Amino acid sequence: MFVRVGHRFARVESRRRAGRFVQGLLAGLVRVNCWTIAEAVGDTTPHGMQNLLSRASWDVDGVRDDLREVVVEQLGDQDAMLVIDETGDLKKGTESVGVQRQYTGTAGRIENSQMSVFLTYSTPAGHTFIDRELYLPESWAEDPRRRDRAGVPAGTRFTTKSRLALAMITRALDAGVRVGWVTGDEAYGKDAAGLRDPLEQRGQAYVLAVACDHRIPGPGRQSVRADERAAALPKRAWQKLSAGAGAKGRRYYLWARIRLHPAGTTGYHWILMRRNRRTGETAFYRCYSPRRVSLAKLARVAGRRWTIEETFQTGKELTGLDEHQVRTWTSWYRWTTLVMLAHAFLAIAAAHARHTKPHEGLIPLTRNEIRHLYAQLILKPARRVADILAWSTWRRRHQHHARQSHYQRRHENPAPDHELQLEY
Repeated sequence: MFVRVGHRFARVESRRRAGRFVQGLLAGLVRVNCWTIAEAVGDTTPHGMQNLLSRASWDVDGVRDDLREVVVEQLGDQDAMLVIDETGDLKKGTESVGVQRQYTGTAGRIENSQMSVFLTYSTPAGHTFIDRELYLPESWAEDPRRRDRAGVPAGTRFTTKSRLALAMITRALDAGVRVGWVTGDEAYGKDAAGLRDPLEQRGQAYVLAVACDHRIPGPGRQSVRADERAAALPKRAWQKLSAGAGAKGRRYYLWARIRLHPAGTTGYHWILMRRNRRTGETAFYRCYSPRRVSLAKLARVAGRRWTIEETFQTGKELTGLDEHQVRTWTSWYRWTTLVMLAHAFLAIAAAHARHTKPHEGLIPLTRNEIRHLYAQLILKPARRVADILAWSTWRRRHQHHARQSHYQRRHENPAPDHELQLEY
C-alpha cells in the first residue's frame, strides 16, 4: 500500500519514517504516541516522528486520495455504500485544536472533547475509512488568536457536521467512486438543506436516520410525527426482514414504510420504520432513490450503517485512532490519515483472508489476528515462527468453538416468529 502513496512525500527520509510510523500503529502498543511508536520501530528519539506530524513536507490530502483509490480497488463491489458518522475524543485542557465542552456519543454526555466526521467505504467484502474532517466549533472559528496558535488555515470557517459530511461524499463521488447508497444517523438525516437536498440534486440514493418526532405529511395537508404514523399502521403493514449479518448471525426486525410525496421533488421518497421484535422500540429513516426499490433493499441499506460503528471501534482498539496527543490542525490531519492507512491495511488483508478457506475448526483470520501476527512476525521476529502460528491456531479454534456453541443455543431456543408478510 505504501508504494501507492510514496510519491506524496517530498523527501525519502519522510517517506520511510511514515512507513515506520504505520508499522508502529500496528505494533499492539499499550499506549500509542510518538514516543512509543518511535521506540517500537527502533528510533532512538521521538523527534523524527514528531517532525513527520508537524513540519515535514508531504501532501496529506494526496495520501488520502491514494488511499481511497486503493480501498475501492481492493474492496470494490456493486453493493458498495458510503457511511457517515462522527466520533468524539475526550481531551483535557483547551489548547488542542477544536476542543470544547460539547456532547459526544463516546461518553454519552457533554464533555471536553474534540469532534471529527468520517466517511467509511462499506461493501460485503469489508469496510474502512476513506475520508475525515475535523469539526471546528464556532467558538474556535470566531477566535483568530486560538486559530493561529493551533495552525488552523486562514480560510477555514465554521462548517456544520452535515456540510463536512457532504464535502467528503462529494469528493468521493467526483473522484469516480461508484456507490449505490449513502447512509448515516440522525445528526445527518435531520438536515435537509445541508445534506439530503444536495444528494437528491445529484440523484444519489440515501437512507438516513431521523428522530421519532420527525415531521412527515399526514392526512390532508397536516404534518404529523413519524412515531404517530407508525402507531397507526395495521399489523399487516410490518414485515420480518433481515438487516444483514451481525457478529451473532442474521439480524431480524419488523419493517414498514410509507411513500412520501414532497412538493417539488422527483424520484421515490419514503419514511422507513424498523421495530425491535422483542422490545417494540422503533427507529425511523428518511429514504430517497431515483428509482423504486423494495422494502427489503431499504432494510439492508439501513442495516449497513453499523459498519462505521465497527470501523470506529477497530480504529481505536487496533490502530490508535483516538490516542493522538497532537494539538495543531496539521498534526491532527497527518496522524488521522496515517491511522487510516493502518486500518485500511487490516481491512484489506482480512478481506483477502476470507477468500482463503481456513482449516477445519478455525474461523477466518480477523483484523485483530492479522495485527497480532504482523506485530509478532514482522516487528518482533525474535520468537520462533512456529510458536507464534501455534498461538494463532489456538485462538481461532477457541473462537470457532464459541461461535458454534452460540449457534447451537440459538437453534435450540429460537426467537418467536411473526407471520407478517404484507408490505404497506
